[in-house]
Amino acid sequence: MRKQKDILNEAVNALKDAPVTTGPPQETVDAVLQKLTTAGEESHKLSIRKRIRITERIRAMKRFTKIAAAAVIVMAVVLSITFLDKLVTPAYSIEQTIQANHTVRYLHIKDFKTDEDEPREFWLEFDESGQVENVRMHLPEWAGGGDGPKVIVWKENKAKVWIKKKNVLVTIRDKTIAAHMLKLVEECDPRLAVQRLYEREVQSKVKIEIAEPSDKSEPIVITATYLPGSSTPGKRGVLFVDQATKLVTAIELYQLKDGEYQYLGLMEFYDYNQPIAPEMFTLDNLPADIMRVDQTIQVVGLAQGNLSNEEIATEVARQFFKALIVKDYDKAGKLLEGIPGKRMEQMFGNIKVLRIVSIGPVAPHPKPETKGVVVPCTVEIEKNGVISEWKLNRLGVRQVYNQPGRWTIFGGI
Repeated sequence: MRKQKDILNEAVNALKDAPVTTGPPQETVDAVLQKLTTAGEESHKLSIRKRIRITERIRAMKRFTKIAAAAVIVMAVVLSITFLDKLVTPAYSIEQTIQANHTVRYLHIKDFKTDEDEPREFWLEFDESGQVENVRMHLPEWAGGGDGPKVIVWKENKAKVWIKKKNVLVTIRDKTIAAHMLKLVEECDPRLAVQRLYEREVQSKVKIEIAEPSDKSEPIVITATYLPGSSTPGKRGVLFVDQATKLVTAIELYQLKDGEYQYLGLMEFYDYNQPIAPEMFTLDNLPADIMRVDQTIQVVGLAQGNLSNEEIATEVARQFFKALIVKDYDKAGKLLEGIPGKRMEQMFGNIKVLRIVSIGPVAPHPKPETKGVVVPCTVEIEKNGVISEWKLNRLGVRQVYNQPGRWTIFGGI
């Protein structure tokens, strides 16, 4: 269970350095499922009211026809383990689960964070050969990294990020999402996973408990607890299984802390193998005045060559201000994450950059997650006939996302 969530977490984190923040940017996409995979963060035990809400949701989820890879693996593991160990009789054949897993085409996930009502949402589409074809992500206000809600779509190694609050659409190259999703699919091979978990149970590393209510409208509750000596001691997963369809409809995660299992979070699975409308994987109907920044059709930033990181960061800042001095807004925009020249003119056209007073020294960025450095700069400007010095103490510079060897100023979008 841990590996599947780690891989999905990596897939979403693939966009964490994308140029979609203003000022010292935070992560573009928070670690999806971080609450499920990281122990020690503040968490709460599941309330009776929340459990009732989960049960009500599960009752409503009767339209499912197949099991998605991420859910089927856990169900397959649990049922097969109990079967092999003759603790209980599984409600259906493991072979049916394996067959269903081989036909997965669509998956919709809702990821709830403790104390947040609005979840992150993810839609996945696989082609007939099992390759990842389309991905869509909805990030609410709390998960937007300070930029507000975001919508991200991925297709053919390109990720488009729509920042609603800023009215900006950023397109970047990204091959990592597909790679992580494919790895996720590989990790969801039931035969391999069942074998791994069975070996752990034999080694007394995992304890499985199943509760099947007599009321058929209530879900089967399967609890998998990782014991001391396992790779994730103290972890506990609680699966809710619809008794009619035998599908996993929700998963809760807990972590043992101070002698009690603390609630970490909840994932819900929807619309398995229910076709997703093609328009869900596009961002066509956007405002006419949106600012479009496409890094896939232009050379962004400055090549590092043989320069050190400190030298290239200083040179990027120098070239940027030199471009503003001669009003070469196209060049300046390419050094500021690829912002179009016309928009750069709107941003800087009301001031006249006269000269560079000082640049440096380069220092580590106060937020290491940006993977950038700070280049303090002072330039002389003229505005409304008044000459003054413009001090930028935290001008951020880093490598262009997914373009190693090229460096850009960031924080302009």
